[in-house]
Amino acid sequence: MRPDINNLTTQTIVAFIGSIFDRRGGEEYLGEPVTMGEHMLQGATIAERNGQPEEIIVGALLHDIGHFTSEFGTFTMEDTEDRHHEDAGAQVLERFFPSVVTDCCRYHVAAKRYLCATRPEYFKRLSEASIHSLNLQGGPMSPEEVTEFEKNPNLKEIIAVRYLDEAGKVAGMETPDFWHFAPMVQRLVDKHLSGT
Repeated sequence: MRPDINNLTTQTIVAFIGSIFDRRGGEEYLGEPVTMGEHMLQGATIAERNGQPEEIIVGALLHDIGHFTSEFGTFTMEDTEDRHHEDAGAQVLERFFPSVVTDCCRYHVAAKRYLCATRPEYFKRLSEASIHSLNLQGGPMSPEEVTEFEKNPNLKEIIAVRYLDEAGKVAGMETPDFWHFAPMVQRLVDKHLSGT
């Protein structure tokens, strides 16, 4: 059943996201050795341990939320077309979060294509599942796409979250749960609400 995201408010969005992690975080993540929840929590934990800004930490925490909220369902290794989970996630986040957080979700797939085009060594970081999805998502960017992508004012943060995306695939890594990050998530919701 698709959640009714239209009824969410700035007071309920964090609890709603937390309930997704609690209810569905144990779902398989694209053939990787971690679950969906572990993957996103690992990225956020690595960012926090490295002293990254809250926007990067929350961007990493929420970048794949579209796998849970999307009507397209979850990606599998048998897929033959892209399911655009990044757009589905961004549509939920953009009402509640600063554009930098939303962009980290909306463009983390594009960032993989960008890095494969501009930093050839990046491709070696990709897991088998990530390479499979890259092929469904259009492969490395063309020079024209690279030029357009580099115009995004949040490019640095998007790239940082992309690297965290690849890093968050470690079997058995200890992380806090979502509720550790919940106050930080709420701060960014409040920041967006205040327009600062």
